[in-house]
Amino acid sequence: MALLHVDFFSETLGLSCNMDVILPQPTTRQIGMDGAKAAGPYKTLYLLHGLSDDHTIWQRRTSIERYVSTLPLAVVMPAVNRSFYCDQDRGLRYFTFVADELPALCQSWFPLSAAREDNFAAGLSMGGYGAFKLGLARPDRFGAVASLSGAVDIVSELAGADGDWRREMENSFGDLQQAAGGDDDLLALMAKLKADGTPIPRLFQWCGTEDFLYEQNQRFLAKAAELGVVVDYSEGPGGHTWDKWDEQIQNVLAWLAIGE
Repeated sequence: MALLHVDFFSETLGLSCNMDVILPQPTTRQIGMDGAKAAGPYKTLYLLHGLSDDHTIWQRRTSIERYVSTLPLAVVMPAVNRSFYCDQDRGLRYFTFVADELPALCQSWFPLSAAREDNFAAGLSMGGYGAFKLGLARPDRFGAVASLSGAVDIVSELAGADGDWRREMENSFGDLQQAAGGDDDLLALMAKLKADGTPIPRLFQWCGTEDFLYEQNQRFLAKAAELGVVVDYSEGPGGHTWDKWDEQIQNVLAWLAIGE
């Protein structure tokens, strides 16, 4: 396993960006006599951070490196600031960056598979929203997505925003009254895929029962049930804390069944 700290220029954002990448490291048995790697292309997990974090947080607060050390899986962890993984109304096109530019760049730099069934996304809180958004807005590119304590009903979040929080949300989402049914509404995206008959990625959802986002997660789950969309859902005691996310990312990896 190799951990890379990558600084690069994003044409989508028009600025320098950061990401950390965990790559499988071939063993001596996988390297031929000429030294050429006999491994890859690898499956890829885009692992997304929350609102107040950055591209280094998963390594600092969980044992993600250890959990994937024996798996044929690359883990890409980009920084998106406090963008909510949106093409911001008063800012930059962070969703286009993560959904389109970043995978293309990573697949050109590293031995990563472009196949839908080999690409996944997962995240916590804001990153849980981002992971589900990647899967529901780009269902042709992601085979499975996972949300841990995610802000998965953004319309209700926006409806209750006020003060500085409302102003920040307006920077990303624009007119909050127009959010329902739009491209940032996960429930609407899921309903559209179902209506169109478009295959929906596998969905993994977890939230602590004491988490302040628990009710949002229940509303998403209820909408999925109404639409007949299968969600691998679980919950348990706990709040919005890293001990739970360290525990649950292991369950996400097991659910993805990378080595099988």
